[in-house]
Amino acid sequence: MLDRVMELLVTGRDGLYIDGTVGAGGHAAAILEAAGSGARLLGMDADPAALTKARRNLAAYEPRVTLVHSNYRHMHEAAVRVGFSAVDGILLDLGLSSMQLDSSDRGFAFRLGGPLDMRFDPRTRGTAAHLLNSAEAPEIARILRRYGEEPFARRIAHFIVGSRPVTTAEQLAEIVTQAVPQRQAANSLARTFQALRIAVNDELGALEEGLSHAVDLLGPQGRLAVISFHSLEDRIVKAFFRRLSQTCTCPPDLPVCVCGTIPRLKPVTRRPVFPSEEEVQMNPRSRSARLRVAEKI
Repeated sequence: MLDRVMELLVTGRDGLYIDGTVGAGGHAAAILEAAGSGARLLGMDADPAALTKARRNLAAYEPRVTLVHSNYRHMHEAAVRVGFSAVDGILLDLGLSSMQLDSSDRGFAFRLGGPLDMRFDPRTRGTAAHLLNSAEAPEIARILRRYGEEPFARRIAHFIVGSRPVTTAEQLAEIVTQAVPQRQAANSLARTFQALRIAVNDELGALEEGLSHAVDLLGPQGRLAVISFHSLEDRIVKAFFRRLSQTCTCPPDLPVCVCGTIPRLKPVTRRPVFPSEEEVQMNPRSRSARLRVAEKI
């Protein structure tokens, strides 16, 4: 959806932009090209390996690019530090990058195995292995239900506790496969690994904080674009955009508005934008992507 993102996010020449999940720098380079030679960009990422690639891939755009090793939930602090205010566009491309999924030493993908780490930022405390080996079964089940919407959460949690210590992605995959009906194994594996990754990195908490900071940083007519990859993220983005677009929060039985609510956003995309069939064929991992865009009033 690169072209569609640029069309909806970059509405003028030059200006200030933030890529809160810069990854290897693909979106950041496209923003700088679309916005012109006067544009500047702040790129953030919690993963130092991603920033190493981004520095290499964005070297041609120096000194217009500033890269910061930080989670986008700290966007406001990073922006103030580099003198960014009244920003013209902010992009959040959520979820895992192909680089992270294809890494065999991070434990993100059950097909590749590796140590059960799952942290975006190695400076943070608490790996996925630590969580599984220290939490009680009800807490593990809660995580699998809340962040993975896993119907076999209690059974998987019971099997995990009975198989401790759990230290590798291969071991966890075997446990999940044993815990659920064979026909459900592939889906339960995906949901379990997703849930643990979200919990380890507090992804939903980071999203709520990051959205709030983004709106504060945008200038008038500045745009916020968010690409989500599962329903939990998309529901948060949808609800946030709706809440900040409301003109009245009074009970419906009141004859006149007394709340004084002033909307801060207006939706640019009334419904989520999905990748084309051609893009999904070229990149199957994009099939679950959903793009929503709103503009600062």
